[in-house]
Amino acid sequence: MIWLILLGGAAAIWAWQTGRLRGLRFGDVAAIAAALLALRMFGRGNSIPALIALAGAAWWLWHRGRGRPAARIDADEARALLEVAPDADAKAIEAAHRRLIARVHPDAGGSAELARRVNAARDTLLSELRRRN
Repeated sequence: MIWLILLGGAAAIWAWQTGRLRGLRFGDVAAIAAALLALRMFGRGNSIPALIALAGAAWWLWHRGRGRPAARIDADEARALLEVAPDADAKAIEAAHRRLIARVHPDAGGSAELARRVNAARDTLLSELRRRN
């Protein structure tokens, strides 16, 4: 059991460092906790409550996956959309994002799809910058 916890901790640290936890919600953490609790209950012989906890975690993952998929964009397209240089730093990327999102945000008369693409472009470039550093 301790190896499972260590493996989960290592995966969480990796996900945090690579920026993959950016979209983590409270329900995701609750589903992970429910799954870990279910494994613990299975170990103690409490099969029925463990199955209920595991079913709840599985339902959340299924429900979360039904949402609109995040926009995926490659780095070259992201640079072209935000109009930044290939060697742009985080400040330049954030400034370009703020400038563009102010024009395309649905509250400013833009479209939700375009705002989603601009946000994805920012996220792509910032995560690429983190990987390089």
